[in-house]
Amino acid sequence: MSASPLLPLDVASATFLLLTAAMAVTTVLMLKATPWVSPRWRLPVALASLVSLVGALHYAFASPIWIVTHDMPVALRYVDWMVATPLQVLALYFVIQTVANAPTGLFWRLLIATIAMVLARYMGETDLLYPTLGFLIGLVLWLYVLGESYFGRLAEINAQSASDPVRLGFFWLRLIVTIGWALYPLTYLIVRLGNGADIAKLMVIYNLADLINQIAFVLTILATAINDSAHSR
Repeated sequence: MSASPLLPLDVASATFLLLTAAMAVTTVLMLKATPWVSPRWRLPVALASLVSLVGALHYAFASPIWIVTHDMPVALRYVDWMVATPLQVLALYFVIQTVANAPTGLFWRLLIATIAMVLARYMGETDLLYPTLGFLIGLVLWLYVLGESYFGRLAEINAQSASDPVRLGFFWLRLIVTIGWALYPLTYLIVRLGNGADIAKLMVIYNLADLINQIAFVLTILATAINDSAHSR
């Protein structure tokens, strides 16, 4: 009996497999690195570990679907974002919490705003909201998160911090949330309000973006935690 022919591995499929492996390796590294950081960093590192774990599970489930069907349900992409994005914003909050007490109200505002941001985009993409309304709500809430990071209490605590590793780490995390996350409203604008985009090219963009928006974000938290823990000894 002859062996079944292998399915051709296109660029998009390769990026799915790449991200599956990268997310899994990152998660293992984060979990192994927990003893390397001081106790006050355990929560931010744990949250960052959950981000990469959610990503690994998402890509492990999504990769065979894409390879076989060359299609990706909108809901499947948003399940990942609905969990991982709030975890990232909360990790940013608890990074600042390592140097000073940030207001509890800010915690809840960031959490609710981030969940609502992703939900508004999902509802806009699936026509549960007018696409333009979903775009505008998501954009306003993303700008709110940026406002807290640049001009709000998070920015104030970071500016007053005596820890150089925390200030540098917060700078890079904020940059990822600013530049990297700009991809999502941009692609939403193209897909829902413009002329659309080729699904394979869109998947390549989303997948490669996760190397920065999720993996680089997570590893930045780990590097900041290790450097600050060493600096504090």
